[in-house]
Amino acid sequence: MTAQTRVTFDRPVEATFSLDEFHDLEAARLYEEALKRKEGVIARSGALVVETAPHTGRSPNDKFVVRDELTDKAVWWDNNQSMSAAQFDQLYDDMSQHARERDIFTQNLLCCADPEHQLRIRVQCEFAWHSLFIRNLLIRPPRGEARSAADLTILVSPSFKATPSRHGCRSQTVIALDFTRRIALIGGTRYAGEIKKAVFTFLNFLLPARGVLPMHCAANDHASGAAVFFGLSGTGKTTLSADPQRALVGDDEHGWGESGVFNFEGGCYAKAIRLSREFEPEIHAASERFGVILENVGIDPETRRVDFDDDSKTENTRIAYPLDFISNASSEGRAGHPKNIIMLTCDAFGVLPPIARLDPAQAMYHFLSGYTARVAGTENGLREPQAVFSTCFGAPFMPRHPSAYGNLLRERIARHGVNCWLLNTGWTEGRFGDGKRMPIATTRALLRAALDGALAHGAFRRDSYFGLETPLLAPGVDSSLLDPASTWSSREDYANTARKLVEMFHANFEPFAPFVDREVKDAAPRCEST
Repeated sequence: MTAQTRVTFDRPVEATFSLDEFHDLEAARLYEEALKRKEGVIARSGALVVETAPHTGRSPNDKFVVRDELTDKAVWWDNNQSMSAAQFDQLYDDMSQHARERDIFTQNLLCCADPEHQLRIRVQCEFAWHSLFIRNLLIRPPRGEARSAADLTILVSPSFKATPSRHGCRSQTVIALDFTRRIALIGGTRYAGEIKKAVFTFLNFLLPARGVLPMHCAANDHASGAAVFFGLSGTGKTTLSADPQRALVGDDEHGWGESGVFNFEGGCYAKAIRLSREFEPEIHAASERFGVILENVGIDPETRRVDFDDDSKTENTRIAYPLDFISNASSEGRAGHPKNIIMLTCDAFGVLPPIARLDPAQAMYHFLSGYTARVAGTENGLREPQAVFSTCFGAPFMPRHPSAYGNLLRERIARHGVNCWLLNTGWTEGRFGDGKRMPIATTRALLRAALDGALAHGAFRRDSYFGLETPLLAPGVDSSLLDPASTWSSREDYANTARKLVEMFHANFEPFAPFVDREVKDAAPRCEST
């Protein structure tokens, strides 16, 4: 469709490029097609192993949103790159022509486990394994269900190379989203995570207007109440939510509506690097099932044994599998309103307490901050951690201003009386390089105590460096670990490091300050100790 003939659609253009024989194929057929086309190999365990080089992660600088009448005032353009309608139409025409010259695999799927908000997603892929990936990740409708018009159509073509001067993009890789026509175009990258995040970004634009809070989080459920886990990559979101004592609702993307929490997806996309049968038994067991995709995971070319410790391709190795591969997964993908919200951070500075109770204003402050820390790269020889702030724990996928999501979260917390916690899975006894990683057994014990109510009914003290309420005691935990300052060999070093992190919080929050009230501003960390 050219720019001259562009019109607005209530639903996307029903572009279909694949033959009937490539519609809605199941895992075995997609394995056959992927192997025939040399897209991957089979591991000894039965998983399909693929590589995505040169892209082994998302390409956020190549993602664009069409700026038109619908999005002009609604999208947070400080965080989203714009593409004109005419440029998108040219890209659509060129990618459509490119697709007509190739076999295309189509999946007609669903997202959102809550029937009130369920949407139809049509994904058309050049690669068979991409079709299997999204079949694993989204909700699969009953076999034989009549195909109906899609609410979002995604075209994925790794062999297509965009032209910046022609398509208004930055490079030969492009991810372009048109919220008006409900079409997503992904070209020039094999990294499958772009497909699921295109769906998530679409939902993050659509659902707040319906009064639903979209969340980049994991969720699980129990008779004692549901729990939601916010956290950036590497903080333990997938690992800690996969608890054999609790039903897994989902590991990554959820909505919070009038009836409670519901999964957007029907599968999991877990990090695989150094996956351990001992510490992550549920995920490890899922990785050995037929139908699983192992992305950029090391494999012996002769024995076909998988090596989860192999980071030669990337640290961002991944496993994609249907949710029901987890033995205790929820069959409905839904839960009631959460009783607890856990905000995960991996503090490599080693100054945040291992767990802290947040009041509603603090919860909104830390939600808008979205803090974690990474260790510095070995290539520059630095030992100093690097602070990472990603608002709402998912800035790359947030088309609206963070206050839209933050205000919805605060309202839900207040209405349902939710307990909120900041759980630090990072360092203790010093920063990275001096201290050590918080023992996983300690983290699990603290989480368990928070979820079963043992912490909420205990005594707390206010942390004098960040203004956080920290417990004096926790079942099965060495009480000395609960006060991070006391674990450092030098109180002075701790204080200096804590002040530095507080300053980073303040600098990061400045753009959000005009959009929050005085109570949230006053929830900012403050070093009260001298």
